[in-house]
Amino acid sequence: MQQKVFSRIDTLTGWLIFVIAAVIYCLTVEPTASLWDCPEFIACGYKLEIGHPPGAPFYMLVANLFSQMASDPSQVALIINILSALLSAGCILFLFWTITHLARQLYGGHEQLDLPKIVVIEACGVVGALVYTFSDTFCFSAVESEVYAFSSFLTALVFWLILRWEEEADHPQSDRWLILITYMIGLSV
Repeated sequence: MQQKVFSRIDTLTGWLIFVIAAVIYCLTVEPTASLWDCPEFIACGYKLEIGHPPGAPFYMLVANLFSQMASDPSQVALIINILSALLSAGCILFLFWTITHLARQLYGGHEQLDLPKIVVIEACGVVGALVYTFSDTFCFSAVESEVYAFSSFLTALVFWLILRWEEEADHPQSDRWLILITYMIGLSV
């Protein structure tokens, strides 16, 4: 099959995995503040305050943006917890695409892929992404407002961007990927 067909299948399957993870996480999200640091991150995100060091300034800005969607202050905790759920689902999306990219490299990169190879590559991505989706530690961090979901999302995004840059490293203007990677690493601090 052509590379274009594989790309479409990979994209659609990735978004399907994202939807599965997002629905599961949003259905199981903490409705209020849970223990430890979560209430602090909710309050700091809502009021744009500085949390305990290192402060996570970009997380606070994004949490504040999401908190604006709350209909009243009693819903702020739920909305910011949903932010963590969506960021965790985004991490799963980029994890899936990373796995399928690496599995495709095992089959010779950009060679023509026949249907059995595509099925194996996609199955690797689905199994790997869903196993991580339902792993205890990640699932626990996905349903409460903590910086772990944000950090996981940005780590998965940066790793996927590195693989995209690696694909185009020999092409002109491939340095734009390096600039984006550096920017994302800077935002994740």
